[in-house]
Amino acid sequence: MAITPNEVRLCQALREEDNHKANVMKEIIRLENIRRDFTVGNEIVHALRGVSFTIQEGEFVTIMGASGSGKSTLLNILGCLDTPTSGEYYLDGVSVRTMGKNARATLRNRKIGFVFQNYNLLAKTTAIENVELPLMYNPSFSASARRQSAIQALEAVGLGDRMNHKSNQMSGGQMQRVAIARALVNNPALLLADEATGNLDTRTSFDILVLFQQLHAQGNTIIFVTHNPEIADYCSRNIVLKDGRVVSDTYNDNILSAAEALALLPVNDD
Repeated sequence: MAITPNEVRLCQALREEDNHKANVMKEIIRLENIRRDFTVGNEIVHALRGVSFTIQEGEFVTIMGASGSGKSTLLNILGCLDTPTSGEYYLDGVSVRTMGKNARATLRNRKIGFVFQNYNLLAKTTAIENVELPLMYNPSFSASARRQSAIQALEAVGLGDRMNHKSNQMSGGQMQRVAIARALVNNPALLLADEATGNLDTRTSFDILVLFQQLHAQGNTIIFVTHNPEIADYCSRNIVLKDGRVVSDTYNDNILSAAEALALLPVNDD
């Protein structure tokens, strides 16, 4: 039986719909009218005043704002370290606002990888032991599985030859790479970096930024909280806060290469 033109058009429409569904990215973050109030003495401080946005899987987003903009408060909410006064927060499809502390701690451990400005590595502990730490709270990992996952994470950040080095035997850039490996080891839905290059010199900062761009290219979802506006040139999207509100949310159609920028910088003499 011959296929009619209408049937051909229907098949084409169905294929296009299937392709559209396949290309729709997964939603990792959804904030709906988030407000956060603090009582300071007899006053109420409105740290966040109705923040709303979504972040899709695979985005590399900078969040910027001056002191007092609400940036740190938003970071704590995104990281499940605090809950909003009102509004809704969904992390990888899970509603966070009404969770208790223990439930949020479990969600944080499973879904978020943190990278801090000060590295937050355990002193006198090897790189591999530091990276294993998040998996200690995950009962689905045996000791051997923890070790293997930590090895893979350290190799992924270029520290396969530094696994047994302790913090005092590594440079700032190497310690930050350990911190990034620790953030990756649980295969989180979100990498949340707080001023991750803030304590590093210019060349080492770009070296770490190269790594973040590589992780982004591999499909990782990254939120990079920073005061440095230059970082936004190397990311796919930039959100700016002021007085507890989003005042700018722009996409970057011309993402610069951190590797090219690094190649142009002078090599450190030390």
